[in-house]
Amino acid sequence: MTALDLEAEYNNRARVPESGELIAAWARDAKAYREQNGTPDVLSYGAGERNRIDYFAAGDQGPIVVFIHGGYWQALDASFFSHLSRGLTQHGISVAMPSYDLCPQVSVADIVTQMRAAVRELAKLGRSMVISGHSAGGHLAACMLATDWQAVDPALPQDTVRAAYAISGLFDLPPLVPTSINTALQLDDAGARAVSPLFGPVPGHGSLDAVVGGEESAEYFRQSRSIVEAWGKAISTRYGTVPGANHFTAIAPLADAESPMVLRLKALATV
Repeated sequence: MTALDLEAEYNNRARVPESGELIAAWARDAKAYREQNGTPDVLSYGAGERNRIDYFAAGDQGPIVVFIHGGYWQALDASFFSHLSRGLTQHGISVAMPSYDLCPQVSVADIVTQMRAAVRELAKLGRSMVISGHSAGGHLAACMLATDWQAVDPALPQDTVRAAYAISGLFDLPPLVPTSINTALQLDDAGARAVSPLFGPVPGHGSLDAVVGGEESAEYFRQSRSIVEAWGKAISTRYGTVPGANHFTAIAPLADAESPMVLRLKALATV
């Protein structure tokens, strides 16, 4: 596949002409949700301004679903996605949305480390966790499932993360190297491979769901199929699609308490 082909496959903003309006709609919907339902609790997992977690509590007991935002590790923060907590909180499941520092100020590897710090902070609540994420957040969700948590903190159980649910995730990063996306990421082939879940440790527990918007590029389908096939030799995996959805609308079902996506996350969180 040529570099030009890869640019077309991975440049989602160019691929979806209305992407700017859809992102603006996320911000409006998130703000309206906070105005109607109150601002979330904010937990800190580090010293930086973006090392924070928006926490939408749905009771003091029960599981937590973490949602890690996308933006190719170089854009956005949790405040764009508050409204996506609606579906799960209506089922009594708390939702945690971490922000993180962005490339090129930090590396992709640094962001993985930050998300481990966020999960470690959430683990203090003593609740089971499912990690979901969109696009780059899907990559980070997979990294969290594959983490050796006792190496991070001997006090943490290995099953600190019960399951990962990746929505249009990225698990094989070398194809991004020749694209414009890499201007901020600054990855070479070896560095991209080193932060790719597809080539890293395979989880020894839990499960992975990898779902893709039905209108995504062929590479996004390949990415999710590849991780499901590779990890399916060791853990339970599922591959699926969000019918009719593009890269930016694939997460919309999270706001609907009765959507298949929310019901699947509920099942993963409460098993």
